Amino acid sequence: MSFFARKTASKPSPAALGRRQVGIQVGRRLDADPALVRAPVDAAQVYFHHDFLDAATCARMVAMIDANRRPSTLLSDRNDQGFRTSDSCDMDRWSPDVQPIDEAIAALLGIDPDHGETMQGQRYAPGQQFRAHHDYFHESESYWERMQREGGQRTWTAMIYLNDVEDGGATWFPQAGIKVAPKRGMLLTWNNMNAEGMPNEATIHEGMPVVAGVKYIITKWFREHRWVR
Repeated sequence: MSFFARKTASKPSPAALGRRQVGIQVGRRLDADPALVRAPVDAAQVYFHHDFLDAATCARMVAMIDANRRPSTLLSDRNDQGFRTSDSCDMDRWSPDVQPIDEAIAALLGIDPDHGETMQGQRYAPGQQFRAHHDYFHESESYWERMQREGGQRTWTAMIYLNDVEDGGATWFPQAGIKVAPKRGMLLTWNNMNAEGMPNEATIHEGMPVVAGVKYIITKWFREHRWVR
């Protein structure tokens, strides 16, 4: 009789299996698309698409953000006034300017558009930033119960830079080892889950402070279940 019992490997949850499958399917789709470039890192699935939006479309999105912006907020329980200092606006997904972009992002990833949250525009003036954070939801936070009712965990993020920035404003993934400078029209997308379908801590990222100029982006998050009701 052995004094050392063999550990039984725990089975992944159905939720993790579903997220894992999404990661595989989207990854295969993006790998097969010649317009996409995968970042040469192992810690996370990260892709780039240059010139996803043309200059005129970017300009319309910038004008929409300027017209509707408000101080950005945090979903987290933390109360750090300097953590996220940008301005944001929720973009009407059914408007004639927004809907084609919204649906084009979903089509690129091969994810049902109804799994996508409302696209958000963000504006960073000199000195503004979004400190290191994850896009996935932390189950220890008080918001998690509500998020489970509203589509569940976030899987993929897509971000589009709407303008070149004179200095600063890079998107930095310190653990994955990627730093992306804003470039007008470029789409950056990543899987917030790891290969097992669990939250990937290496996707922690930061919107670094803008030094000169103003940075505009739009961000689209996708859930594991249907978000649109």
